[in-house]
Parts: sequence; C-alpha cells; structure tokens
Amino acid sequence: MEQRNQTSFSEFVLLGLSEGTELQPLVFWLFLSMYLVTLIGNSLIVLVIITDSHLHIPMYFFLSNLSFSDICLTSTTIPKMLLNMQTQSKVIAYEACLSQMYFFMLFGALDNFLLTVMAYDRFVAICHPLHYTVIMNPKSCGILLLASWLLSVLESLLQGLMILRLSFCTESEIPHFFCEFIQVVPLACSDTFLNDLVMNFTSGLLGFISLTGIFFSYSRIVISVFRISSAGGKYKAFSTCGSHLSVVSLFYGTGLGVYLSSTATQNSRASVMASVTYTVVTPMLNPFIYSFKNKDIKQALKKFFS
Repeated sequence: MEQRNQTSFSEFVLLGLSEGTELQPLVFWLFLSMYLVTLIGNSLIVLVIITDSHLHIPMYFFLSNLSFSDICLTSTTIPKMLLNMQTQSKVIAYEACLSQMYFFMLFGALDNFLLTVMAYDRFVAICHPLHYTVIMNPKSCGILLLASWLLSVLESLLQGLMILRLSFCTESEIPHFFCEFIQVVPLACSDTFLNDLVMNFTSGLLGFISLTGIFFSYSRIVISVFRISSAGGKYKAFSTCGSHLSVVSLFYGTGLGVYLSSTATQNSRASVMASVTYTVVTPMLNPFIYSFKNKDIKQALKKFFS
C-alpha cells in the first residue's frame, strides 16, 4: 500500500481521446496516419527549401523553420499517445509530463512568433519592395529568428518553473491525450492563483504583441495593394500573402478554440477536440496550404521529385 501511494505522487494518468476499447484501433491508426503525413509533408518543405537555391530568400527561410517547429510540436505529443495505446497504459511519469508541457509550450510559442515574423516579411516585401533586400538581409533574418527562439524558450521556461512549485497529492487523471498546461494546473492540491496569473499575463501579452504585429502588417498591406492600379498587380500582391494568411487563420482560430472551449464551458471533451485540431490537424495541413497556393513551392517540389 505504501508503494502504491508513493507511485501516485510521481505519475499522472492520461485518459486519452476515447474510453471505449472498440474505438482504440481506429483512433490509433488515424493519429498514426496524421502524424506520418505531418512528418513527411513538413520534412519535404524543409528539404525542398534547403536544396533549391531559388527558395533561399527570407520568406522561405522562415517557412522552413515553421515546418521544423511543426514537426517538433507534434512529436512532443503524438508518439507518447500512440505508445500508450499500444501498451494499453495510460500512465505518464511526472518528469515526462513536465518535459512534454515545456516542449509543447516552446514550439507552440515558436510557431506564434514565426507567423508574426513572416507577416512582417510580407509587409516589407509589398509595402517597401525597393528596400526589401536591405531590410530583410541575412543578418536581420537571423536576429528575428534568434529573438523568436529566445522569447519562446523564456516563456516556456517560466511556465515550467511555475509548475514545479505546485504539489500533486494523489494520482491525478488528466482528461486529455497529453499534458497540457491548462489541464494539469487545476489538478494541483496547492494554490494555483499565481500560476493562473502568470499564464494569463504572459499568454495574453505575447499573444497581443503577435496579433498586433500581424494585424498591423496586413492592414498596411491592404492599403498598399488597393493603391495598385492594375487588377493583375493586386492579384499578384495578394497571392504572395494567401498561404500565410490561411495558416495564420487556422493557427489562431484553433488556438483560440482551445482556450474559449476550456474557459467558457465545463466540457473537457470540447477542449480536447479543439486541442486535437490545434496540435495535430494544423501542423499536418500547413505543408498542403503552402504547396497548393504557392507557385514557387509547387515548382520546387516538381524539380525535387524529378
């Protein structure tokens, strides 16, 4: 009995997506398929951008980093979920849970900042085309990427350290398929007010900065495009932003769904399904969005396979 209680202090139980055993094989193969598509699609984007010299420009430099971040984001959650389903075990160690939360927040935040930087890149390309190569030089791109990484590491490190101050008294069941911050914190038996305060403040601040940057960039882009007299020029300008705007809408739309469903309702299943879209579906769709809507990527893919 003593050993059982000791074990309960050091592990959580992930309830997963489906409690019915008859649905487990279907869920396993569905998520395995989506994970493989995500790995292959995003890896192809990275390889094509690296190997094709025509794509060695800031826009695709940041896109390759976004694809890498998406691979890492899904890899923090899906493999563990698939392993648990295969072994019929729902247990995740306390340390593994902390690591999963840290890396998930890290790459989620990195996606957020990269999308903001990519919006700024499109703003410079369309609103200041004559100065584009000067403003978006290799040094500037490196600084923007480094800043995105540093902010992401600091934000996830802060949240991780805040989790360490909490104590979990009994074996806790997480109504999710991975350790998500907003699902784990309420399970603590110690006071979580400071954690909630820090999480809401940092997430709100960084989200506000990112969304403000994106809205500012696209508002200036729209103004500049409407000043173009020819319809062909307007279409060409908008087409360079179409892929990025689609990914931004998908990323922030599903991300907002996670938090709205978890705060506005008490239905944990609604929050879980929103998280599936945010953590699995979005990274899987990003390569297809850029492939279908971007002529440069299409041509590079044809060249790569030929």
